[in-house]
Amino acid sequence: MASHAGKGYFFPGPSTWPITGSVGIGLVGLGAALAVNGMTMGFILLAAGLGVVIYMMFGWFGTVVHESEGGQYDRQVDRSYRWSMTWFIFSEVMFFAAFFGALFYMRVLSVPWLGDLDQKLLWPDFAAAWPTAGPGAEAQFTPMGAWGIPAINTLLLLSSGVTVTWAHWALKRGDRAVLKLGLFLTIALGVTFLGFQFYEYGHAYADLNLKLTSGAYGSTFFMLTGFHGMHVTLGVIMLTVMFFRVLAGHFTPDHHFAFEGVSWYWHFVDVVWLGLFIFVYWL
Repeated sequence: MASHAGKGYFFPGPSTWPITGSVGIGLVGLGAALAVNGMTMGFILLAAGLGVVIYMMFGWFGTVVHESEGGQYDRQVDRSYRWSMTWFIFSEVMFFAAFFGALFYMRVLSVPWLGDLDQKLLWPDFAAAWPTAGPGAEAQFTPMGAWGIPAINTLLLLSSGVTVTWAHWALKRGDRAVLKLGLFLTIALGVTFLGFQFYEYGHAYADLNLKLTSGAYGSTFFMLTGFHGMHVTLGVIMLTVMFFRVLAGHFTPDHHFAFEGVSWYWHFVDVVWLGLFIFVYWL
C-alpha cells in the first residue's frame, strides 16, 4: 500500500521487495564466487539468485507501474525519479570513463614509455605501437577495422536515436499510432545492432584470432564493446517493456517519465557507441 501525507508528499508503504532483491543479489554473489572456483553448487546458487532478482524486478517494477497508473504519484515523485535517473546515467558515464581512461593511458602513455626501455627488459620484436598484445603465439591477431559492421552499427544506433525521439514527440502530441511505430522501429534497430555485434565477435575469434586474451588491445576491445553490448541489451529490454505498456494504454502527453527515462538511457548508449567507434575502431 502507498499513501499521501503532509503537503502532497508521497510515502510508499511497507514493502518486501528490497529484502527480496538483497537475498537474490547475495545469492548471485555467493554463487559466482563458488562457480569461478569450479564448485557445482555455485552454478545452482547463481541460477537461483538470478531467478530471485528477476522475480523481484517484475514485482517491484509492477508495483511502481500500478501506483503510477493509479494516479498516486505527484510532481514531487516525478522530480525524484528524474534526479534518480540523472544520477544513474552519470554513474554509467563514470563507468565507461574508467575504461576509456585505461585505453588512453595504454595508447598514449604506457606503450610509448615501454618503447623507451631496454629491449632486454621486455621481449624480442616488441614494437611501441598500437595495437599491441604481448609475447607468444596468442599475440598474433588482426585488429578490428572500422569500416564494415562497426560503421553499419553506428548508422543503426544513430537511426534508433532518431526513431525513439520521433516516438517521444508523438507521445507528447497524443499520436499513439506513430508512438507505437517509432518504438517498434527503435527496438528492431537495437536488436539488429546486437545481431551484427554477435556476428562480429564470432568473426574476431574465428578469423582474426582476436580474443579477450589478446593482450592490451584484446582486453580493452572486448571490455568496452562487450559492456556496451550489455547496455544495449538492457536498453532493448526496457524499450520492449515500454512498447507493451504503450499497447496497454499507459502514458499520457503530460505523464510519461518512464518512457522519457528510457529514452534518456538509449541516447546515452548512442553517445557511448560514437566514442567507441572513434577511439576503439577508427583511430
